[in-house]
Amino acid sequence: MALTTGRILSTLCMAAIVMTAVAAFGDDDGFESLFDGKTLSGWDGDPKFWRVEDGAITGETTKDNRTKGNTFIVCKCEPLEDFVLCFEYCLRNHNSGVQYRSWRGATPSDDNGKPTDWVVGGYQADMVVDTRQSPWSGILYEERGRGILAMRGQKVVIGPDHKPKVVGSVGDASELLECVKKGKWKTFTVVARGNHLIHKINGRVMVDVVDEDAGKRRARGIMAFQLHAGPLMKAQFRNVRLKRLPAEGKKKVDGKKKIIIIAGPKSHGYGAHEHNAGCLLLAKWINKNVPQARAVVSLDGWPQDKSVLEGAAAIVIFADGNAGNPINGHIDEIEAMIARGVGLSLLHYATGVNEGKPADCALRWVGGYFAKNWSVNPHWTAKVQSLPPHEINRGVEPFSIDDEWYYNMRFPQGNRGIEPVLTAVPPEETRNRPDGVYSGNPTVRGNKGRAEILAWAFQRPDGGRGFGFTGGHWQANWGDDNFRKLLLNSCLWVAGVEVPADGVESRRPTIAELEANQDYPKPEGYDNSRMERILAK
Repeated sequence: MALTTGRILSTLCMAAIVMTAVAAFGDDDGFESLFDGKTLSGWDGDPKFWRVEDGAITGETTKDNRTKGNTFIVCKCEPLEDFVLCFEYCLRNHNSGVQYRSWRGATPSDDNGKPTDWVVGGYQADMVVDTRQSPWSGILYEERGRGILAMRGQKVVIGPDHKPKVVGSVGDASELLECVKKGKWKTFTVVARGNHLIHKINGRVMVDVVDEDAGKRRARGIMAFQLHAGPLMKAQFRNVRLKRLPAEGKKKVDGKKKIIIIAGPKSHGYGAHEHNAGCLLLAKWINKNVPQARAVVSLDGWPQDKSVLEGAAAIVIFADGNAGNPINGHIDEIEAMIARGVGLSLLHYATGVNEGKPADCALRWVGGYFAKNWSVNPHWTAKVQSLPPHEINRGVEPFSIDDEWYYNMRFPQGNRGIEPVLTAVPPEETRNRPDGVYSGNPTVRGNKGRAEILAWAFQRPDGGRGFGFTGGHWQANWGDDNFRKLLLNSCLWVAGVEVPADGVESRRPTIAELEANQDYPKPEGYDNSRMERILAK
């Protein structure tokens, strides 16, 4: 990486929009090793600088053996397109990086696949012996191209004018630096899906970038590690593993029904309203167990890449509601999809919409919504004693589980068109709360003993389908077999996929799986008894 003060200052001043889709993938399956730990077979680098030492690809410059310019060791594998790349690295002094979707030569037009004094250009995920004055680890840089594209902690969209614009944050840069400093050997992960690029160090997202610069972005290219010119240094890389991902976001996904699962931004804290973690699990179970469907996840909100939504059979939204609902700003877009028969599912607080047009649309799209000064949001244990005969309930047995079960939802008069899927009688203390936006009201208090609708199906007059589900507060509840099956069944139903006679089967997750991908670090001394209790059922 080559830096200039002007580039840094101009990059730090950018600002604007973001987010696109990342498809869910399995834990470790599908990865291939790119380095045998013993030789440089499969790699091409200047032998003056590169060797294997202590089971690691090692590049080093010394007082008597300097490099005049940045030099690279290039992986001879097939060019990378959509992928997940994982490796460990250790640096002594200075900075390094991993090139991906890159080219060999001074410019892309020079790339003929042959060595050119080991010169490489393209996307680079940076790593540095970091200080607060040298904050480059995890950033996205384009070697021999557009320069710095995202600093650590930034969400960025790169526009057609070739300029990056900061549109959000993935964390405080100083806090992320403390994560980077942990351990002699650090883990680096690069995820490239279409024009969406994510860098992680030690499991924490460092940058999140959408490259809308059609004239400069790269969809395919080589992978290489860098040895930087300048101060003497040593860079080591080991456990280099690659998983190639199928292209997502295209109109057809292998002829399967395409289910777009939209996860809202982080919200309540560890273990609650874990939208990203929950949606990734939901998609993984669909993709592993339903051959007729393919789930694609959009993390942290509505996908900015509109092609992701092309060919969707259904949209599932698990997010915060009202002002934080991802439908805001996309009402007309959703309306057009609804007109084409696309199904829509709103989970937990995503059932909360603003009054006016959003509320009117929710009634037409899914049949009901979580309404201010009408619906309530107590935490209570729903004891589901019987289940109506609906396709969504196939294979689901009566169950009991604690959640933030909203009730007294706003439905059309007489619940017209609503098919209850899940009902239970709330404890009376949940009705006796004082008046408030979501705490209580005379209507709720006047319906003592009434079974409340907690999940419902809605068959639209145009043939499309809607679904609403009021639970989903606790991440731990995905561990309940019946809770999980009902939600998996609902995803198929809204997409028009026949639900199996015994429902969608899925392996009960482990605690590690439930804890993965959460938005907040696990607090010290966190009580896992809820998860343990549910998984022990």
